Amino acid sequence: MSSTVECPTCGAPVEWGPQSPNRPFCSERCKLIDLGAWASESHVIPGDPVEDELFSGELPPREH
Repeated sequence: MSSTVECPTCGAPVEWGPQSPNRPFCSERCKLIDLGAWASESHVIPGDPVEDELFSGELPPREH
């Protein structure tokens, strides 16, 4: 039994299985739209702003 998920780009139903090679996307087009959003930084994963600074190599090492 396969489950169905929504395409993250357009919301179309997608069967989760080998019959849907672009899963979780419904098509290559939706997959490329999502990739383009990451490439243009429309989608981002928040990070530590201090470590994102250009000269972060000059910061003291983090304590673990």
